[in-house]
Amino acid sequence: MTASIGELFDRARERLAPIPRDGLGELIIPKRFLGVGRAPRIVPRGDAWHVGTLLIGDREVAAVGDILRSRAEVRRGFTAEAQRARSALQAAASRGGFAEGATLHIDYTPLDLAAVEAGGAPGPLAMRDGIPSIRWSAAGGWMPLETYLSDRIGLLLDPPGAAGNV
Repeated sequence: MTASIGELFDRARERLAPIPRDGLGELIIPKRFLGVGRAPRIVPRGDAWHVGTLLIGDREVAAVGDILRSRAEVRRGFTAEAQRARSALQAAASRGGFAEGATLHIDYTPLDLAAVEAGGAPGPLAMRDGIPSIRWSAAGGWMPLETYLSDRIGLLLDPPGAAGNV
């Protein structure tokens, strides 16, 4: 008998326990005060393990969105507007209270596991022939969620090239 999605994630959380978590954040754009705009900030909204295309929290699961590192705001010269925007997000994370260099996730999408079990397919999870499955990329095929979690967590616990693997 196939394990339920909830059971698969419960087992995953047990295996992930020794691994550090990444922060989850929300971009807040403050209202103007006396006509003066204030700098946006990314405020903490919890933490989760980053497992491939998923973020696994204590009770919730989400699809990965944007990933960045918190960096103090400094004047930088950029040739690309995308770099400038990314730097502004990194500075917003620093202003919001994330430690320098901390990895955090924004714009992630919470997944409704009950809807997936009932046959719905929000995001990368779906029931395929009665088996909880995941699509690990937009162009990728479906694979059993149990196999995916086992493989990805195994890599996090014992990364290739780590001491003892060489």
